Amino acid sequence: MTDSPLRVVVAKPGLDGHDRGAKVVARALRDAGMEVVYTGLHQTPEQIVEAAIQEDADAIGLSVLSGAHMTLFAKVVELLKERDAADIVVFGGGIIPEADIPELDKLGVAKVFTPGATTTEIVEWVRGNVSPQ
Repeated sequence: MTDSPLRVVVAKPGLDGHDRGAKVVARALRDAGMEVVYTGLHQTPEQIVEAAIQEDADAIGLSVLSGAHMTLFAKVVELLKERDAADIVVFGGGIIPEADIPELDKLGVAKVFTPGATTTEIVEWVRGNVSPQ
């Protein structure tokens, strides 16, 4: 086991222009001692996966409020597999209907946080479910 801090890429895929939640989560993870790279708005799945690989990330946290979560999460997971980087844990949150969460789980999304999740809950989940690579 390494003493290196967890490295998390926080990303806003797609056309959604609201990033307050992503910034709050990024800051909470950073304040908890993790190294966080926030990619900014309007990122493609390809850009997100490339950033995660270049940054040697342990996890990718996606924030999706636009309703395109099924497509965007699936594409990120697919690209990670194609790049032999499926060991990077994908989690996320946003406006995601409860009915879609089991399907996202089947796709390989490790955890989905819905509105009302606290930053403490997110930090604790990341600490308990993501390991440094």
